[in-house]
Amino acid sequence: MRVSAAFWGLLIPFLGTAAGSACVFFLRRSLSDALRRSLTGFAAGVMTAASVWSLIVPAIEQSSGMGRWAFLPAFIGFWCGILFLLLLDRLIPHLHAGAEQAEGPKSRLKRTTMMVLAVTLHNIPEGMAVGIVYAGVRSGSALITAGGALSLALGIAIQNFPEGAIISLPLCAEGKSKAASFGLGVLSGAVEPVFGLLTLLAAGIIGPAMPYLLSFAAGAMLYVVVEELIPEMSAGEHSNIGTVFFAVGFSVMMALDVALG
Repeated sequence: MRVSAAFWGLLIPFLGTAAGSACVFFLRRSLSDALRRSLTGFAAGVMTAASVWSLIVPAIEQSSGMGRWAFLPAFIGFWCGILFLLLLDRLIPHLHAGAEQAEGPKSRLKRTTMMVLAVTLHNIPEGMAVGIVYAGVRSGSALITAGGALSLALGIAIQNFPEGAIISLPLCAEGKSKAASFGLGVLSGAVEPVFGLLTLLAAGIIGPAMPYLLSFAAGAMLYVVVEELIPEMSAGEHSNIGTVFFAVGFSVMMALDVALG
């Protein structure tokens, strides 16, 4: 695998966040509740499908030589990912779905910071996931193809687009300038290529641990889906909108994985 392919693969999800954040220059209003739930549901569907098709299934297939115990590396890695995000969730202060803040200037500033931290926290496992699959391609694994890695990067970029808009538009509505709102949105996605590169380098050193690392990323991503995205997409009336778009996101990511994998 050429270095340029891995470079663009790691950068694609970040570009999705940046493009979504740029919506602040073209849209005047903040996102409606219905649209916000739709986009969040779509993102949750993409992340769930990516966790299953691009991470957990390849992890189990790579351990097929263990016979009936082939599930064990994926099981262990999955729980390590869950516990890792649980630890980050406790250590890094951020705004949870449905949390409400007071209306004073200091409270709005705090809410702004917490919102950016929340999305930044979400982006860490996504960057790790892309780094791991590209490490699998680089190692020559027949079970992880360059097309499959590209489909994961594109799928995460697609779900990052609304995520970027979900940050920049509310920040602008709360009084931030468009440039500052765009910058904070982009900044929230900057952790993805960083953690992707670090994971790619680490996975290249410890190749035999690939099944554990793939399922680790899956566990971390699913933690974000269940802890943050599903409660947000289900909040308020007409929560079925989020459910429908969850199914749309899941099917789009599944199609990408099959078509490009």
